[in-house]
Amino acid sequence: MHSGERSDAAGKAVGNRILLSLPNHEYNLLRPHLEGIALPQYHILHEPAEKIEFTYFLNEGMASIVALSRDGRSVEVGIVGREGMVGMPLAVGLKRGTFRAIMQMSGSGLRIPSEVFLSLLLSCPVLRDELSRFAFIHGMQVAQLAACNRLHEIEQRLSRWLLMCQDRVDSQFLPLTHEFLAQMLGTGRPSVSIAAGALENAGLIENMRGTVKILNRKSLEAAACECYGVIQNFNGGMRLK
Repeated sequence: MHSGERSDAAGKAVGNRILLSLPNHEYNLLRPHLEGIALPQYHILHEPAEKIEFTYFLNEGMASIVALSRDGRSVEVGIVGREGMVGMPLAVGLKRGTFRAIMQMSGSGLRIPSEVFLSLLLSCPVLRDELSRFAFIHGMQVAQLAACNRLHEIEQRLSRWLLMCQDRVDSQFLPLTHEFLAQMLGTGRPSVSIAAGALENAGLIENMRGTVKILNRKSLEAAACECYGVIQNFNGGMRLK
């Protein structure tokens, strides 16, 4: 039996879709070890090549999976909201990853120490299946984003990215600076400001101080490249809502 309403050990509601999908006996194994935690914007969940100390199930907010270069540049290769888990290398027994995971939008979640998670995973076949599905779909998302960053114009990419963010936070208001947008899209801040200005002039968004407000989602979808539709098809199996 799956439960649509669950709480953690402290009695707080659980919003993570993977945790909500588990049968009761598996969730009850995890529940005593789920630690509720506030996750402020720009909080780093794990760094590349360093040991992953915790796995995180987000209830709200959004994390970016970011590739870093030696010269300090970065580009986002994936995003995770309440539909998934941060710390996916642990699901296949790897204790280190190759990317940084950072909170792009503040929220909250539940974390489990990596060693505890690995031991519990052996007794949770449904959880293993859910994580395998998420890993596969997320891998397709990473591949599509790589193609998008290479093939499409910044205005299309920005539109696609804003839509993906809104899908995970259910708000018109996205607390994002142009500087951070540039880092995530792997481009310069001037290019992002020009693209954001064009979208604002077209009445699709409003650029506020430290925040982007989506005004016309339907038109923003039309302005995005086809990658958004492709990724949405992937996400059909990820229960974003």
